[in-house]
Amino acid sequence: MTEKFQASYKKLEFEKVIRQLADHTVSPLGRLEAQRIVPSTVEKEITERLEETADAVMLLRLKGGMPLAAYEDIRPHLNRVRMQGTLNGQELAQIGRILRTIREIRTFFSKVKEEAVPLIRLYDKVNGLETFTKLEKSIFSVVDEGGYVLDDASTKLKGLRQGIRQTESRTRQKLENIVRGPQSRYLTDALITMRNDRYVIPVKQENRNTFGGVVHDQSSTGQTLFIEPQSVLDLNNKLRQYQVEEKNEINRILQEVTLEIEPYREAVSEQLNRLVELDVIQAKGRYAQSIKATHPQVSSENKVSLIQARHPLLEESQVVSNDIVLGEDFKTVIVTGPNTGGKTVVLKTLGLLQLMGQSGLFLPVEENSTMGIFSSVLADIGDEQSIEQSLSTFSSHLTNIVSILKQIDDRSLVLLDELGAGTDPQEGAALAIALLDAIAQKGSYVMITSHYPELKAYGYNRPETINASMEFDVDTLSPTYRLLIGIPGRSNAFDIASRLGLKKIVIDSARQLMSGESQSVDQMIQDLESRRNEAEQEAVKAKHDLEEAQKIHRELKQAYADYQKEKDRLQKQAEQKANDYVEKAKAEADAIIKELRERQMNSGRQNSLKEHEFIEAQTRLSRLKREEQGLEQNKVLRKQKEKKALKVGDAVSVQSFGQKGTLIEKADGNQWVVQMGMLKMKLPESDLLKEKQEKEPQQRVSVKRTSSSGVSTQIDVRGERVEEAIKRVDQYIDQALLANYPTVTIIHGMGTGAVRKGVHQYLKKNAQVNQFEDAPANQGGSGATIVTFK
Repeated sequence: MTEKFQASYKKLEFEKVIRQLADHTVSPLGRLEAQRIVPSTVEKEITERLEETADAVMLLRLKGGMPLAAYEDIRPHLNRVRMQGTLNGQELAQIGRILRTIREIRTFFSKVKEEAVPLIRLYDKVNGLETFTKLEKSIFSVVDEGGYVLDDASTKLKGLRQGIRQTESRTRQKLENIVRGPQSRYLTDALITMRNDRYVIPVKQENRNTFGGVVHDQSSTGQTLFIEPQSVLDLNNKLRQYQVEEKNEINRILQEVTLEIEPYREAVSEQLNRLVELDVIQAKGRYAQSIKATHPQVSSENKVSLIQARHPLLEESQVVSNDIVLGEDFKTVIVTGPNTGGKTVVLKTLGLLQLMGQSGLFLPVEENSTMGIFSSVLADIGDEQSIEQSLSTFSSHLTNIVSILKQIDDRSLVLLDELGAGTDPQEGAALAIALLDAIAQKGSYVMITSHYPELKAYGYNRPETINASMEFDVDTLSPTYRLLIGIPGRSNAFDIASRLGLKKIVIDSARQLMSGESQSVDQMIQDLESRRNEAEQEAVKAKHDLEEAQKIHRELKQAYADYQKEKDRLQKQAEQKANDYVEKAKAEADAIIKELRERQMNSGRQNSLKEHEFIEAQTRLSRLKREEQGLEQNKVLRKQKEKKALKVGDAVSVQSFGQKGTLIEKADGNQWVVQMGMLKMKLPESDLLKEKQEKEPQQRVSVKRTSSSGVSTQIDVRGERVEEAIKRVDQYIDQALLANYPTVTIIHGMGTGAVRKGVHQYLKKNAQVNQFEDAPANQGGSGATIVTFK
């Protein structure tokens, strides 16, 4: 069914939207896949696509998105593997980078799942991702990121390269003695160069026999010969031999790794497809963020309600948002109004947003908007404002409409611009009405624009049909581009003429020439506009009152929740204290009773306990009772009562940090700003315990306000010496632990690797560090380390 949509892609500029979407992918493969996106007519498929986009938006907002690094099309490489060819180092590195990206995505989603991020679709998609850790290690054990074969790829290669370096050094040293010594007078220039992969020096033509050796090249004038001196001939031969052996060893290594890929070839190809799919899903999320789009609801009954809809290709600061409604109370909307008033933009906005929504893209509308599911979106738009399409003639318009009538059904959306224009007004109006009747018989959904006044009456008289117009400001003589549903457009010619200074007698004469019916229609429209303005003002006031009431309700609800939480905490704390006292008293009472029994048994019946001994035991039991009764005035309850009366300047104990501080100011709700040494933090009142004031303070303590907003979650030590970097990291980790951060990031860069190595050695010894690892590729890779505390 997508061919029914394709005819309207260009007219509604859907292709431009898809190109913008494709720009948010990270690879050529993802871009191609994004450009293949087309609208669907299946509700389940549309819903799943929108939920995928919702997941991508959620991850972008909470985590900055999936760790999708740029990747290449490795399908030709895998095809070469299938044909038993040998991949070069760069091709192996490209495959390795994709395998690493897949692994990082799996790790990323494992952490996201542990944090209970509510995703709808992506968890299931990522479950199908397969990692190839062993193959990835094999690849990067022989090549680096750029595809260079490492010295440690094999023992033989390491030895050959060491021999190459030593031989090159000896060769250059001998040639340096020539170009820097007394024999340099025989040269045209004091330099060492290469010809035919051998070291040579530039010798003057007349001195060609001075050094012996082999001539490899000469200058264009013939005055300079590039000679390999006899003294380095053997060294160059040895160097060349090393280089040939090095090339053979590299080929052997690359062939060996290529053979390791063969068993995984089809599986890697399948994972590449999943990676491309994730790339497109994340691109949909990024595009939604760029146009400030939201998740629309989907109506299988085609009840469209796009609240404050914007055209996605227009700048947000330049476009006027409009409410576009269709399908519930009416299936046909007739939009009238002045030229350049925005009628065509509204028409395109409705059609384009439907194509986007049915393609799984978020829409630039307010929350709780609803889109439909149409079997086709068919448009005939001849827009003189469009650069890409000139004004169509009446015949071309009619040809398009005839084609549309052949395709529509009861679930089609039809968009017609200036229906019936380009011919005699009376004939055009009659034809427009007849066409609307023909479309209505098919049961299609329609939005048209027109100038014909006859269509205003049609909109009032026909069922499931409504008039609409584009608002015009008579005071400024300019359109406001606002769509008014339920109000037909009226002629503003008399008002405009009056504003421009035309005499009243001329205007009155013109009014008399108008038919009574036309005047009554204009009067009716004016009355409708007046009532609409009154209704809008009342709606604005009602909305404001509702928002205030909702705000108060939320605050009261939060305050009650905080009260209940604090009440429960204090009750549990008091119960625990009481239980401790009871257990202690019970144990002591049991000990007293046991002692009495033992003494009674030991003394016998004749020598029973004396009266004073019973009195002494009774006194000890009474003391236990008084201690239990004193629980009502225990320290816990007194402290809780004192804690409620906090004020600025009080000394407090911060329970979660075990630190003392001073109250600076009261923040929102039950929050206080507390100064703890050099650190200022916003903390809940439930975490604060008021300290006793000193009876005779010797000096007044002044509290300075600071603009510090707390400790950052990352530190940058790039460019510093190792000792200084470790010192800064040590101080920073103390601050981060005080701030109760679970994780922090240390940016040390790559460079020579000395700072990174020093930081890692320090982290291994720090007892507060649980683990640390390199950051994901899209967050700095091995140039940064993520630290997790215990």
